[in-house]
Amino acid sequence: MKTVYVLLLSFLFVSCGATVFVDYDPETNFTEYKTFQFTNHIESNVSSLDENRIIKAIDSVLVTKTWQRTDYCQFYIDFFVASVYEDPRSSVRVGAGTGGGGFGVGGSVGIPLGSSKIQENVTIEIYEAYNNGAMVWKGSLLAARKEKATPVQKELHYQKVIATILEKFPPQK
Repeated sequence: MKTVYVLLLSFLFVSCGATVFVDYDPETNFTEYKTFQFTNHIESNVSSLDENRIIKAIDSVLVTKTWQRTDYCQFYIDFFVASVYEDPRSSVRVGAGTGGGGFGVGGSVGIPLGSSKIQENVTIEIYEAYNNGAMVWKGSLLAARKEKATPVQKELHYQKVIATILEKFPPQK
């Protein structure tokens, strides 16, 4: 019985983690890749400040994986972010009313609890620098961040998201 509890608890912890969605070309030999660069036409859908934070995070992760950023590269990296604004789900309602003689008037005001969040789907795409620039790998992750995050909080957020996505790169055969 103890084993069943341990298995259920383990499953609970594993299922609560963020899920990275990955697709790649199984014919590509990723062990040949050693150099990268970002595409010149990044349309990230975020501010230039956030774009620079993401570039810095991707660069940092790939350098720790022994890749080198250079102009004469073997693959190009592109990324984009799809954002959806999310209001707080909880609120407190305060109401007042009056009435009498079969007639009543009422009103209420909702006070949101918690802060608004932005759901971001961060996607990283990798293209070969040769072979007509074919896409060879794609990874994405849905993550929430505070709407009014400080610059430091945003930087930490993107570092965590990018590191989580790039854990799956290169794909293991």
